[in-house]
Amino acid sequence: MRTVAVTKIGSLRDPDESTRGRIGVVEMPEQPLGPEDVRIRVAYSAICGSDPHLAEGFFGTDVPIGLGHELSGVVEAVGDGVRTGIEVGDRIAGNFLRFCGSCGPCRDGRQQFCEFIQDYNRPGMAETVTWHESQVYRLPDSVSLRHGALLEPTSVAVRIADKTRLRVGDRVAICGGGPIGQLALQVMRLHGATSLTLIEPIADRREMALAAGAEHVIDPLTEDQEARAAEITGGRGYDVVIDASGSPRAVRGLLDLAAKGGTVVYGAMYPHDFEMPLNLSDFLYLKELTLTGVFVSPYAFPRAVQLLPLLDLDALTGTDFPLDQAVEAFAAHVSGRHPKVLIRCNDIADDGPAA
Repeated sequence: MRTVAVTKIGSLRDPDESTRGRIGVVEMPEQPLGPEDVRIRVAYSAICGSDPHLAEGFFGTDVPIGLGHELSGVVEAVGDGVRTGIEVGDRIAGNFLRFCGSCGPCRDGRQQFCEFIQDYNRPGMAETVTWHESQVYRLPDSVSLRHGALLEPTSVAVRIADKTRLRVGDRVAICGGGPIGQLALQVMRLHGATSLTLIEPIADRREMALAAGAEHVIDPLTEDQEARAAEITGGRGYDVVIDASGSPRAVRGLLDLAAKGGTVVYGAMYPHDFEMPLNLSDFLYLKELTLTGVFVSPYAFPRAVQLLPLLDLDALTGTDFPLDQAVEAFAAHVSGRHPKVLIRCNDIADDGPAA
C-alpha cells in the first residue's frame, strides 16, 4: 500500500541537502480489518503543521514514519462487529486517535490522556487506512470530501473554544493565521466573540481572516501590537487570547494583551526545549490570568462535524497534489505560499457537496 512517510530524519527547511529531512512514498502493509474496524479508501489527506516536526524526530527517529491524520474518504469494508451503523460507501472523516474507554483517564473523563492512545494511530496519507469504528464520523451531505478532510483541525478549533470558556461578547484575539488560527477565528465568531482580532505577519492570511469575519487584524512586524490591542479594546485588553502560531517569538508578548482575569490558550505545538519566562507576580497574581494548553481533541469531534457546514473552507482547501507528488506537496507546504496543502490519495468523484 502506497504511503507517504518520513524517510530521513531532519528539518525539511534545512538548506543543507545532506542533512535535510526527506519525505517519500513507500510501500507499507495494509492494516488488518478487525471485527470493530472500518477500512477507508482515502480521498484527501491534508498536511498538518505538525508533520514537519515528525520529520525532525519529535516522536521518534525510526524511519519510515508514516504520515497523515487529517483525512476524508469512503468506507470500503467494515468488520462484522461494527455497531455504529457505518456502512460500505459512506463518506467519512475521523479522529486519528482511538480512546480506549477503559483505562483510568478515559473512565475519569480525561480521554486525551488515554494510556493506549497510540494503538490505532495509523498513517492516513495512504491509499487506505483502517480505524476502529469509534474513530469514524459520517460527513453531512452538504460537506464535500475535500472540505471533510478538515474535520480533525476543526476539532482542534472546537477544543480551543472549550478551553477558553468564552462568554458571549468576550473580546478575543488570535495569534497566527495558519489553518488552526483561521478555523479558531471562525469558531470563535460563531461562539459570540467580539473585537475579534487576528495577529499575523502575512498579508494574505490577514485578508483571509477579514473575509471570514475578523473585525480587526494586526501586523506584528509593522505595528505596535500592544498599542493596537489597547486601541481596539478601549484599554481593557482581550478577555481571551489564543496562540495558534507555535512561534516562540510570537508568544512572548501575548500575555500583555490579555485583560485582567482573562484566559490565554496556547493552542499550538511548540519546540520541545522552548521555555518562556513568566513573571508570576504580574500575570498570575496581579492579573489573575488563566493559562492553559491543548494536546488533542477529546469530546470535540461530534460537534466539529456539526460545524463543518457552517464554515468557509474553500480558501483552506484550494491546493492539492496527487499521492505520487507527495514530495512536491511538502515542498509547497514548507514554502508557506499556500494556507493549506492537501494530498489526493485516490481519485474519488466528489469535489462538491454530496448529491
